[in-house]
Amino acid sequence: MRIDRRGLIAGITLGMLLAGTLTAPANATHRGCPAGTLDPAGLVAAVGEVPDRELTTTSVQLKVTTPEGCWRGAFGVRDLRSATPVPADARIRIGSVTKVFTAVVVYQLVAEGQLDLDEPVRPHLPDLIPADWPTITVRQLLAHTSGLPSPVLPDGLDWQLAHRYDRWTPEQIVRTALTNPPEYAPGSAQRYTNMGYIVAGILIERVTGTSYPEQMRQRIFRPLGLRDTYAPGTATGIRGPHVRGYQQVASDGRTELIDATRWSQTFTPASGDLVSTLADLDRFAAALFDGRLLAPAQQRELFTHPWAGAGYSNGGLSSVRLPDGRTFWGKSGARYGYQALVGALDDGSTRLAFAATPTDAKADGQSALAQRVFAAVLALA
Repeated sequence: MRIDRRGLIAGITLGMLLAGTLTAPANATHRGCPAGTLDPAGLVAAVGEVPDRELTTTSVQLKVTTPEGCWRGAFGVRDLRSATPVPADARIRIGSVTKVFTAVVVYQLVAEGQLDLDEPVRPHLPDLIPADWPTITVRQLLAHTSGLPSPVLPDGLDWQLAHRYDRWTPEQIVRTALTNPPEYAPGSAQRYTNMGYIVAGILIERVTGTSYPEQMRQRIFRPLGLRDTYAPGTATGIRGPHVRGYQQVASDGRTELIDATRWSQTFTPASGDLVSTLADLDRFAAALFDGRLLAPAQQRELFTHPWAGAGYSNGGLSSVRLPDGRTFWGKSGARYGYQALVGALDDGSTRLAFAATPTDAKADGQSALAQRVFAAVLALA
């Protein structure tokens, strides 16, 4: 579905002004947080007007937990046609936050002795990784240091749109990628890609003898009560209550919005395909940062960098060192129409879960909103 952005802006702005929901805090909610003294003014100001007048973001969901209390807000609309508020427990695509779920399961298998971080991957995947390929270890898959190449596909949004319903298998992605040479010697550099985690997803299935979605359900979703989180497989839609995602497209000198809600996620298995909710993301983050998902040795490993100055930890997390010596750890993700972020301070005092529907989620400028929210959260820490 194509939407003329200019005409829609006028209609939605007038309708929301009449309804009193255009200003940011008007339809913010406070569901699921215990009473506290947390002042959300800085958070609300950081989010700003949603939808904004340029329709760069159509919805935002935010939950922040600090020693002073907890606050949860929902801004914007479920979809642009109806302009109805964001539903409670709205599902969204979480993109690369999926990688943290995958890393947790791999580290659980390590704790159980089913995998070793320093063992070569190829003996588990002899049909996928050529015999003469450089040795890659399990740890390198998760730390983005494997040197695995990505498939070479046509650039540009037009190709993505034309192929958004294509179905890929994880094995097909790996075989396509490995027609290219290694990007670098394994362990000699770090470059963020999906490939290590796509291979890790296959590894999980080979080692356990069950599917990646089933391992997620058994090891994370069910134990934590994440009832609204799931791996979509080949389904292109989102089950249950959800917010619709949109993507900007230039057409005949003007910008239109394409409904990007229905989109195959089979090209990012185990690396960017999960669907979740703000509440489930926050529950997962709380368990992860509290050490309830991993044994102590694997918990330390996940939060350790492969070398000083590396951009990502051995569990694929990013970190920011604060002036007071504390560290904020987090992971963001984006798919067309959707954006997510989870994170927490290493002392457990402050935690953030963020979900949004930007209309150009892959553009560099779309990180500005998340960065403003992150700064507002740090101001409360």
